[in-house]
Amino acid sequence: MIDKEISAKVANYLLDVKAVKLNPQNPFTWTSGLISPIYCDNRVTLSYPEVRTYIRDMFVKIIKEYFSDVECIAGIATAGIAQGALVAQEMGIPYVYIRPEPKKHGMKNSVEGFLKEGSKTVLVEDLVSTGKSSLAALDNLRNSGGVALGLVSIFTYGFPEALERFKQADCPYIYLSNYSVLLEEAVKSGYVTSQNKDALESWSADPVAWAAAHK
Repeated sequence: MIDKEISAKVANYLLDVKAVKLNPQNPFTWTSGLISPIYCDNRVTLSYPEVRTYIRDMFVKIIKEYFSDVECIAGIATAGIAQGALVAQEMGIPYVYIRPEPKKHGMKNSVEGFLKEGSKTVLVEDLVSTGKSSLAALDNLRNSGGVALGLVSIFTYGFPEALERFKQADCPYIYLSNYSVLLEEAVKSGYVTSQNKDALESWSADPVAWAAAHK
């Protein structure tokens, strides 16, 4: 697992640049329609050189540690495209990006770029919630001839069903930071109160029930 110091530093960066917002009083609506007290947009980190460099370097560190035989990096569209490109450039290895579904025109590609048959590939994602979109990209990679060594992401909500899905797909998954660490750091910094912490923890325990109660 990733070092706790790294997880805490990434969490604080996400809070500092407002890539993550926590607001149980005025919850957000996700694309899926789920109501949530947290909203995460890690693309914001790209606008801050110190933050994007640290994230890139930590990705490189864990890829070298856990997937040392990597031959290619694959960014997952859309938010993982830039993150993956930064990592591939730093490591000096080939790069592709993966669409959630094939294009409707032209070559109808699922994978953009040149993917050598059998390339040992690490997928790069910005955020994992349920894991469904990441695993769709994993399937596209495998169907296009790539060998998936595993997946890395900046952040995860830590939903048990997502972690189980990666296990069932035989895809090792490593993240830089997660919801529990973020919440801990948010309390330490005074970003959230102890009262809000209770509400935020109850969401994490059962997001669907929390959403139903806050409609």
